[in-house]
Amino acid sequence: MWGVHQVPCLVDNYAYLLHDVNARVTAVVDPSAAGPVIRALNEKGLSLDFILNTHHHWDHTGGNVELKRKYNAKVVGPRADEGRIPEIDISLREGECWKLGEHVMHVLDTPGHTRGHVTFYFPDSGAVFTGDTLFSMGCGRLFEGTPEQMWNSLSKICHLPDETLVYCGHEYTLSNAKFAMSVEPQNEALSSRYEKVAELRRKGLPTVPTSLGEEKSFNPFLRPFSQELRKSVHLNSSASDVETFAAVRLAKDRF
Repeated sequence: MWGVHQVPCLVDNYAYLLHDVNARVTAVVDPSAAGPVIRALNEKGLSLDFILNTHHHWDHTGGNVELKRKYNAKVVGPRADEGRIPEIDISLREGECWKLGEHVMHVLDTPGHTRGHVTFYFPDSGAVFTGDTLFSMGCGRLFEGTPEQMWNSLSKICHLPDETLVYCGHEYTLSNAKFAMSVEPQNEALSSRYEKVAELRRKGLPTVPTSLGEEKSFNPFLRPFSQELRKSVHLNSSASDVETFAAVRLAKDRF
C-alpha cells in the first residue's frame, strides 16, 4: 500500500509525503519549509524517515536541516550536486535504484534547470517526481543548463508510460496554460485543459498531479513536432527538436 500526500509550502511550492503503509516508512520530496511538513505529519500520525531532494535550490531544500534534526531523517539527493544539498547523507545518480520500504525508486539525471537536478520515478506506483524539470504545461527555467540538456531531460521523462502521474514542484499551471494558449491556440486538448485549470484555480484547488500522456497532448515544451507551435516561434519544419524547444523556452521567458 502506498500513499502520496501533497503539502503546499511557501507561495506556490509543493512538497510530497510518500508513505509505505506496510513497511511504515515515510519520506518527503522537496520540503521547502519544515513547518507545513511537520503539520502534515502530525495530522497523519506519521514520523519521517527520509528527505528526497531533486535539486539544491532553497525552495526545495529549506526544510532539510530542521526536519533532519527533529526526526533523525536521512537526506537523499543527486550525486552530481551533493556539495549543495544541505545535510545530504545518501547521494544517487542515474541508473541507481533505491528503496522506500517496499517501493523501488529509479533515479533519472535531468539537468537543465540546475546542473545536478534529478527526477525520482516509482514504476510500481506509476508516479514521477520531477522537481523543477517538468511542470504541468511547462518546464523549468534554464538557470545552469543548456537547451540541449533540458530537452534530453524532458525526453527521458517522456519515455515513461503515459499513465505515469507527474508530481512537480510548483503550482504554475495557470500561468503556463496562458503561455501555451498563446503559441498553440488551435490545440483542442490544450483549450479543454485550460478551462479545467482555470476552474480549479478559481476554487483554490491544485492542478497537480497530471498524467504524462495528457502533458504530451498540451504541454508546448513536449511538442516540438507541432507545426502551429513552430510557426508561433518563427521556425520552419526543418528546425530540430532542440531548436524548437529552445525557441519556445525563450518565448516563455519573454512572455
